[in-house]
Amino acid sequence: MKAIVVGGGIGGLITALMFRARGIGCEIFEQSDTIRELGVGINTLPHAMRELASLGLLQKLDDVAIRTDQLYYLNRHGQEVWREARGVDAGHDVPQFSIHRGRLQGVIHRAVEERLGAEAIHTGCRLGAFTQDEGGVTAYFFDRTGSHVHTARGDILIGADGIHSRVRDTLFPNEGPPCWNGLMLWRGARDWPLFLTGKSMIVAGGLNAKVVIYPIAEGSSPASRLTNWAVLVKVGEGNAPPPRKEDWSRPGRREELMPHVARFSVPYIDVKSLISATPEFYEYPTCDRDPLPYWSSGRVTLLGDAAHPMYPVGSNGASQAILDARCLADALVRAEHPRQALMEYEKKRLPMTADIVRSNRRGGPEGVIDAVEQLAPDGFDNVDNVLSYSQREAIVRGYATKAGFAAVPGLAAVRA
Repeated sequence: MKAIVVGGGIGGLITALMFRARGIGCEIFEQSDTIRELGVGINTLPHAMRELASLGLLQKLDDVAIRTDQLYYLNRHGQEVWREARGVDAGHDVPQFSIHRGRLQGVIHRAVEERLGAEAIHTGCRLGAFTQDEGGVTAYFFDRTGSHVHTARGDILIGADGIHSRVRDTLFPNEGPPCWNGLMLWRGARDWPLFLTGKSMIVAGGLNAKVVIYPIAEGSSPASRLTNWAVLVKVGEGNAPPPRKEDWSRPGRREELMPHVARFSVPYIDVKSLISATPEFYEYPTCDRDPLPYWSSGRVTLLGDAAHPMYPVGSNGASQAILDARCLADALVRAEHPRQALMEYEKKRLPMTADIVRSNRRGGPEGVIDAVEQLAPDGFDNVDNVLSYSQREAIVRGYATKAGFAAVPGLAAVRA
């Protein structure tokens, strides 16, 4: 069996490794001229780390990441709403990693080159069209000038080509652009003095205005860390047309961002100074897409952000793509026919990820901050008098169970 994977991001690269581990042939086609280590910080949750560990990547990731040990949810005034242990500190057998997205992708990319050979990755290849017949799928790729550069033939084709997926657009030509909720996300990273344990993550503020801070790598000295920050603020109305595709991931403007930063007070770190000292940062519209009725058509299916792009809450986007890849690889090994495997994969993964997409629109586990801020917008003396411990726990635990990374009972939560 041979698979054609469209997209050389985290989802596509992990799919190739999962297939290789199960004896399934695979070629990756990436539209960029090179696979670049872009982005800033992301979190990889234990359920996804377990899959990466099964591929022998744990030590290499440990070398370039931070093992997250504590998560703090605060209101915008800096008061603690919820705190819990994470990763191995919460009883998992593998860590939660806070890591630079580019470094995560780089570790996976190098593993693909080592195990499949560099010739398995084709760059500068934009999918133009694909056709299916009883024997397989044929895909036609073009360069950025529109010249045909490659024709690929395989048993299946997997669209792992992101929120602007060409494969998805072919399957659903009338879907329209991504859904923008009016939230803009600014993200950057800077070497900075460590705070709390040096491995802690902070989320301060609700869905309409929040700041997120966590270390993603060792710093220039033992007393510092490469510290990732993100500011998410509602700047437009929901259901508005999203910014042009060309405006995604553009350099941020400090004069637009800093008035929003002034809204937050975080006791453990000087957020304003951290962001002011970051020489370069980027902005992204916070978009997703409505869950689809199906992902698979014949021998073609979707994976990762092409299948279920979601708002960046709950640290779950890349993790769900990794789970997709494992599920699809296992289904292909078990099934008698590729079409049967794609239907089995879709049946298992589509409903679960659709639930996460909808939950993230409501704030995901961070919705516990919204719930408290709605009841006590000016702060509180005792959070238990605003929302009981059991009520807060239900919000956070409900999401963890839904997303598949619930921690070991009795070890995760810490009372404020």
